[in-house]
Amino acid sequence: MKKICAIRDVCRSIADYENKFQKVFSMCLNEGMILCCLKESRLSSGEIAEQINLTCSNTSKLIRSVEEKGYIKRVLGDKDKRQMYFVLTKEGKKMLSDIEERDLEISYPLSRIIDLQ
Repeated sequence: MKKICAIRDVCRSIADYENKFQKVFSMCLNEGMILCCLKESRLSSGEIAEQINLTCSNTSKLIRSVEEKGYIKRVLGDKDKRQMYFVLTKEGKKMLSDIEERDLEISYPLSRIIDLQ
């Protein structure tokens, strides 16, 4: 029972952070994670889905939303023009920088877990 209660508390902490994130940045946490995934390199939608641990269908909806906000754009593969990748736009890089600089408070117990890393 102790494990279940601990997981419940972590879930509450994540939900609290997601609510703050949504209010401050006008995007859901999963959309922010897409920006984070694209920080270092371009990725396909399948690679993004794998990194944020969502289905391809859910990831597609998130990608469309982030793309409509102007934070990412599509680029064709260098060798295979049928392959589609996503990269951050100038606006996306600025938003990611704003997210990193803002450093929203994370409540306990998630804050403790993150501090341990």
